[in-house]
Amino acid sequence: MKQCVHGMIYLAVLVAFAACDAPPVPLDDIVIEKTFVPEQCVRAVKVGDYVRYHYNGMFPDGKKFDSSYDRSSTYNVYVGKKQLIEGMDRALVGMCVNERRLVKIPPQLAYGKEGYGDVIPSDAILHFDVLLLDVWNPDDVVQMKTYYTPENCSRKVEVSDYVRYHYNGTLLDGTLFDSSHTRMRTYDTYVGIGWLIAGMDQGLLGMCVGEKRIITMPPSLGYGSNGDGSDIPQQASLVFDVVLLDLHNPKDGVSIINQDIPQPCHRKSVAGDFIRYHYNGSLLDGTFFDSSYSRNRTYDTYVGKGYVIGGMDEGLIGVCIGEKRRIIIPPHLGYGEEGTGTKIPGSAVLVFDIHIIDFHNPSDTVVITTNYKPEVCETLAKKGDFVKYHYNASLMDGSFIDSTYNYGKTYNIVLGANQVVPGMEEGLKEMCVGERRHLVIPPHLGYGERGVDGEVPASAVLIFDIEMIEMEAGLPDGYMFIWNEDVSADLFTEMDADKDLQVLASEFSDYILRQVNEGKGRLAPGFDAYRIIENMFSNQDRNGDGKITEDEFKLKADETTHDEL
Repeated sequence: MKQCVHGMIYLAVLVAFAACDAPPVPLDDIVIEKTFVPEQCVRAVKVGDYVRYHYNGMFPDGKKFDSSYDRSSTYNVYVGKKQLIEGMDRALVGMCVNERRLVKIPPQLAYGKEGYGDVIPSDAILHFDVLLLDVWNPDDVVQMKTYYTPENCSRKVEVSDYVRYHYNGTLLDGTLFDSSHTRMRTYDTYVGIGWLIAGMDQGLLGMCVGEKRIITMPPSLGYGSNGDGSDIPQQASLVFDVVLLDLHNPKDGVSIINQDIPQPCHRKSVAGDFIRYHYNGSLLDGTFFDSSYSRNRTYDTYVGKGYVIGGMDEGLIGVCIGEKRRIIIPPHLGYGEEGTGTKIPGSAVLVFDIHIIDFHNPSDTVVITTNYKPEVCETLAKKGDFVKYHYNASLMDGSFIDSTYNYGKTYNIVLGANQVVPGMEEGLKEMCVGERRHLVIPPHLGYGERGVDGEVPASAVLIFDIEMIEMEAGLPDGYMFIWNEDVSADLFTEMDADKDLQVLASEFSDYILRQVNEGKGRLAPGFDAYRIIENMFSNQDRNGDGKITEDEFKLKADETTHDEL
């Protein structure tokens, strides 16, 4: 005889073995067969709990008499309060969510001799294939389980805070009903003022940015007896897997965390200053959105004049050159409810880690500090003097620009001839040979808004350490040549070497150079001698025919507009 054994759990603790072809054995009590048990059972049904479950109701021969699946709606009921047949009331106790049981109920614990209309006959044994989907109790409160806590938690969510978070929303059986991740957009809201379902309002309190927690709430704190009309059924417990990304309060101001303040700090930025700084910009959860370093160029702007977002305008006041600080900006002082569209979401708190490279004010002048002055310092550099000096050039943050020492030769200029930036002209004035100075030159007296491609950034403050090496006195203002002695009364005749009553360019040049070589005359130092002489000849050759006649020839003293003789 073929035999099979049915494992049956009797509440009366009876185990029966029967042959497969034997007639049905009358039941004295319910029989429960656990056909599926989930790995984890966080909660088991107790008397007084409210449950939601699906079922198929069958007779022992397999004929179906009822099914919640056919109605596309779970059966929702309190357990142990005589709202069910006694056998089912008892069979549901101890079940876990997602557990499946085959329950066999004798007639005396079901519909007895009366049956149930035309559906269930008298003295019928009933079989129910039950799948538990939800369980809660009227006394339940919000349950919160944090499964990730960030190392640093400087602030926690409080009532009236505004938060941005991602979530997955599921029913207690794991059915997903909504997710902010699928929309690729955070859920943004105030907390504790009734903008959310009560359970979420409570569950978000105390969270840190970056924290992840599971928030489980009974329907009384969720969508209640009506559900949401689509994805959330009536009387459903809700489970939200939440990660908090952002947190602020409308009363928040700019927060500044000083990370590195150089000492000494001779000057701090004020409104109206022009500032150059590097930054890394991120959201409060650490999501990167921008960096000046990636562009290899500082961000340059005026502060306190509305050229940047309000929080940055405020956060850049009072900084020192070289300072590093973190500026945390609430959205109402950043990009507001709209954000920037792609990189910065609406209502986002912004975090800027900044490094101040330099700043200046349009009213700044050259700052001159004398580091060394010789005991004998009588002859001072002035306009027109030809000076030779060494320099080391850098930016305010110490970045090297250039040095004459690297070339083994001085830098040579004529003061007042616009051969260097105006700030250097100013810094060299009234120096004596051997003197050393430290110059701070604002960009409007340096290389301006354009800078020097590849060498000096735009709007950069310049630092020069200079040493005067040599100096040659220049000529009086307006002169490119002077006589060291009385001028010959017959100057034109002396120039006219071939005595043809006209002076050619070669005769003019030879004569001037001879006077210079003999010490009788002097050309302006620092300029090309031939260019000076060519210019002198051109000015005397008034009709431009390539020769000077005696009628054309005049001395400087007789001129009003030319720089010759």
